[in-house]
Amino acid sequence: MILFPAIDLKDGACVRLKLGEMDQATVFNDDPAAQAATFERQGFEWLHIVDLNGAFAGRPVNASAVEAILAKVKMPVQLGGGIRDMATIEAWLSKGIRRVILGTVAVRDPALVKAACTRFPGRIAVGIDAKGGKVAVEGWAETSELTAIDLARRFEDAGVAAIIYTDIDRDGVLKGLNLPSTVELARSTSMPVIASGGLASIEDVKALLLPENAMLEGAITGRALYDGRIDPAAALALLAGR
Repeated sequence: MILFPAIDLKDGACVRLKLGEMDQATVFNDDPAAQAATFERQGFEWLHIVDLNGAFAGRPVNASAVEAILAKVKMPVQLGGGIRDMATIEAWLSKGIRRVILGTVAVRDPALVKAACTRFPGRIAVGIDAKGGKVAVEGWAETSELTAIDLARRFEDAGVAAIIYTDIDRDGVLKGLNLPSTVELARSTSMPVIASGGLASIEDVKALLLPENAMLEGAITGRALYDGRIDPAAALALLAGR
């Protein structure tokens, strides 16, 4: 079970959004590379980054901040936001991103996702962000008619390294992870699933370790880390003693 600290980038700074709304951003650190180094020192094994501006623009926007992070830390990094074509996928992987997360393009162009999985085995993740049970795209600005399970099943045999499932209705509001929906998704597919959105306290970390949730690969934590609701040492010790 992996706990992924999150760095969401907006205008070059580390922020957290509330319910995915760009005008509901709280800046927690204006030096993302320093924040990444802090997470590494605390003992986290992976880092999760989202280029929020990129997700809306449909192309990388915070590339300089991502590159500064890559220069600062040695831990593996997964990156999403504005990655919509093979050239961008290849560019980020060549710069040291361990795996890229494809979200909007997974809905718009599933053939690209499958081609990327074939070309870069183990290095392509699919981000499934759901609002009211329906998959959202374009930085969560638009909702499709697809359910999360419908979308996941498109890639069942494609070689996707992981699915990152975000419940937008819980993102940034510290309501707790939507584990029932996340586990339902995990049971419907053979791909590893990572929970995202709403992780609020050490109780959520403990819940991840319950037998009924053990099939999940891990969870992403953001605001609860930044505002001190979760002690990194305690959370990582809990997971290590699983």
